[in-house]
Amino acid sequence: MACIWLSVFFACGFIGCDRLTTSRYAQLVQDADRKSTQGDFDRAINLYEAALDDSPRCAEIHYKLALLYDDKMNDPLNALHHFKRYLALSPNGSHASDVKNSVKRDEIAVVTSLSGDSVVTRAEAARLRNENLNLHKELEARSGTLPIGSGKAQARDASSKKTASRKSEGRTYVVRPGDTLVSISRKF
Repeated sequence: MACIWLSVFFACGFIGCDRLTTSRYAQLVQDADRKSTQGDFDRAINLYEAALDDSPRCAEIHYKLALLYDDKMNDPLNALHHFKRYLALSPNGSHASDVKNSVKRDEIAVVTSLSGDSVVTRAEAARLRNENLNLHKELEARSGTLPIGSGKAQARDASSKKTASRKSEGRTYVVRPGDTLVSISRKF
């Protein structure tokens, strides 16, 4: 009889422990969401990381942490870690395309900050070199046919027309508290 009571006691104890960890995890995520909404980003990060201690395979928590590090804390290195964990856990998840774009942008931001803002990709360097060569050829071709002053005036006119057309195609967005350039760009 004592064995039966002991086994029932242990079975109830194990079931209760499972419910406690699940409710603790849910409570941590709920508290972290609330702190993030209130603007207490450091505390939200701590709570999300505590939730990861309970369930390290939760891709959604990694995504939320990455957004906090990226948008609010301006820490692309930590954001990269969590974006990559999200992709490892959920490569086809609902945020996968957004995460892949963010990873590319944050990798460039990290490399740029480490190199003293002097990073230019090979593709960009080749494009700039080709553009420079083409501009030199155009300049040489025009220098014999047009006076120097009129070329500058035409360039200014063309530049102002391009700027005016870009302004007419613009969008309007009302900035809200907590918005950053990155969070606004994600919306568009």
